[in-house]
Amino acid sequence: MEGTMMGFISPVLGLGAKGNSVAGRGKRGFGLSVNMTVAANTDSVASGSDKEEWASRNAMYGLSNEQKLKAMTLPDAENPFTAKYIAFDESDTTEYSLDKVVYRAQKGGLLDVQHDMDALGQHSPEEWKELFDRRSGRTVWPFGSGVWSKKEWVLPGIPNEDVVSMFEGNSNLFWAERFGNEIGMTDLWVKQCGNSHTGSFKDLGMTVLVSQVNHIIKKQGGIKAVGCASTGDTSAALAAYCAAAGIPSIVFLPADKISLAQLVQPIANGSIVVSLDTDFDGCMKLIQEVVEEYPIYLANSMNSLRLEGQKTVSIEIAQQFDWEVPDWIVVPGGNLGNVYAFYKGFKMMKDLGLTKRMPRLVVAQAHNANPLYAAYKNGWDFQPMVAERTLASAIQIGDPVSVHRAIRALKACDGVVGEATEEELMDVGARADRTGMFNCPHTGVALAVLEKLRNDGTIGANDRTVVISTAHGLKFTDSKIAYHERKLHQAKGNYANDVIRIPAKSDRVIDELRKRVEL
Repeated sequence: MEGTMMGFISPVLGLGAKGNSVAGRGKRGFGLSVNMTVAANTDSVASGSDKEEWASRNAMYGLSNEQKLKAMTLPDAENPFTAKYIAFDESDTTEYSLDKVVYRAQKGGLLDVQHDMDALGQHSPEEWKELFDRRSGRTVWPFGSGVWSKKEWVLPGIPNEDVVSMFEGNSNLFWAERFGNEIGMTDLWVKQCGNSHTGSFKDLGMTVLVSQVNHIIKKQGGIKAVGCASTGDTSAALAAYCAAAGIPSIVFLPADKISLAQLVQPIANGSIVVSLDTDFDGCMKLIQEVVEEYPIYLANSMNSLRLEGQKTVSIEIAQQFDWEVPDWIVVPGGNLGNVYAFYKGFKMMKDLGLTKRMPRLVVAQAHNANPLYAAYKNGWDFQPMVAERTLASAIQIGDPVSVHRAIRALKACDGVVGEATEEELMDVGARADRTGMFNCPHTGVALAVLEKLRNDGTIGANDRTVVISTAHGLKFTDSKIAYHERKLHQAKGNYANDVIRIPAKSDRVIDELRKRVEL
């Protein structure tokens, strides 16, 4: 048939096969070599490198799962990929195995996960890109996950059978064309991290943490449960992943400070749910005291394993833009681990040559819980605060654990911190919803800060900008309904969409429609 691929595409696993080798162009080749017979006269497939690219993308067809897994697995490297805990404080020389149950360095500071970059550098940038693209969105365990498709960069030493995954990640980039036009931007995108199993980005970190716990339990035992303090989304993710692994989970929640949709998730997944008459910071203090006395593994973001999963959002964003880095990343900021995670992901890509530059980071905080914003305005002199109540409840944190991680990331990226009032975050969220989004209040914070930075010229009209939407709007319907019914004391509901309540008579319906739609 003219104009189509003819003959057959014969995938040959391994290296040294006859024909044009799609893989193996870097320092160490891997993957598939492809033999192709192509019609002499074809319009749909070009010759040379274009033909090879087409073959690379389609060479997985017809393979068994075992063959696909082999094609998605790197050969044994001369220097195996490894990772370990090190102290975040550069003056502390602490090092631990990832199999050790530990949360702080010897001097009391936070830990970080350090990868052997020389070992990762044995493969070229092109090989990493091809490998990640080959795995992305497929059903081969565990590589179909947006997190585990980058396994060598996350937890390189864990066996595949110990991974606990729900194929999280691979969330869509929403081109916010209409909202971008409203605020004078041509290249605005929203990374929908809330389109995930439990409805928030917390799944990305929890799959890594629970997988490592599962691995430790199988290898050496000792852990009886996993626990966390939460403003809602962390507890939902922990409960779901522990339920999938068959590991008991315990969540400490601040009483009456999370939505019902968030509360029901750990209840439904069988967690031990403890509601405490305190705020998140109080819950965090209590859980740290409890894990010192009882063999509960701490799952909060002071545990740096979660950041390894969250950093894959950066890699996904670059991947979705064909390995180009946006100009700006706007992140809602609460406990602030996410900020450092995104920085780590972008820096890792740059250091390994997959990308050429770093984006600038913006952290968006609610005015009622803005300790990082206050530090930014005061020469990075951080002082904890007692957070006031905010509709963006997941970031209602006055003493964030990862504040110094975030400050390091912002300094390295020439970053910016902004804030939004309750009315601003709800109004902008409602305006954005009218363009097709369905935002959580935290995304409203990010969009409100974005608009301010666009208005003062910090962010340019044509700057490629990605706003991180951290949770699904369906988890926060209470505040949305109250806004549109004008029942919030924090916001007037300037963009409320009233429900029309009238008798079931056609003339009354038509009269109301005439007021709103040109008929």
